[in-house]
Amino acid sequence: MSEDRVRVIEVKKSVYEDNNREAKLLREELKSRRTFLLNLMSSPGAGKTTTLLRTIEGLKDTYRIGVMEADIDSDVDAKTIAGSGVKSVQLHTGGMCHLDAGMTRQGIDEINDEDIDIAILENVGNLVCPAEFDTGAVKNAMILSVPEGDDKPLKYPLMFTVCDVVLINKIDVMEYFDFDIDKCREYVKKRNPDALVIPICAKTGEGIGEWIKWLAAQTEEWIR
Repeated sequence: MSEDRVRVIEVKKSVYEDNNREAKLLREELKSRRTFLLNLMSSPGAGKTTTLLRTIEGLKDTYRIGVMEADIDSDVDAKTIAGSGVKSVQLHTGGMCHLDAGMTRQGIDEINDEDIDIAILENVGNLVCPAEFDTGAVKNAMILSVPEGDDKPLKYPLMFTVCDVVLINKIDVMEYFDFDIDKCREYVKKRNPDALVIPICAKTGEGIGEWIKWLAAQTEEWIR
């Protein structure tokens, strides 16, 4: 076949483009509903659920909260969160290691059959895939636990680039690990100069007040 008979099809349209449009639409709808959506990410075992329980405890008397628990399987986390008295739904990803805007919308529609001021998405435990997809959240937050090491911002740049706030959890065990919190902060700022870094201990509650203050301020700015 001669070269002039060869059809060349440019396949440049990415699934990200469709997802980004869906995410933009979802944010617009959330704004009209006066609902603040937070996307909370971390690796498995970093303390998302424990941190979330502390967050709910600090905010539920002021705001109506709904939580979406994303996981490949099981409903353990959703049951734990439901025990705190807020509405919780479990989102099974069917083997996928992230949520996109369409999946998030399904969760929002489920919890928003009553008015919700703050919707929190606890994303799948992973430092790679969740960072690649815009969920439609107003803000992104991630938890880095001390045992994971202070070099994670260098190894997983996208995660730390897309997050507005980084919670360094399990600071109560820092003396037992080779973790330099100043270096970690420096690495985070290298990836994202605007990111807020808050050291916390979800177990004891240390530092949670600063985190809750930030989240409340972001919520007020969005829903007013």
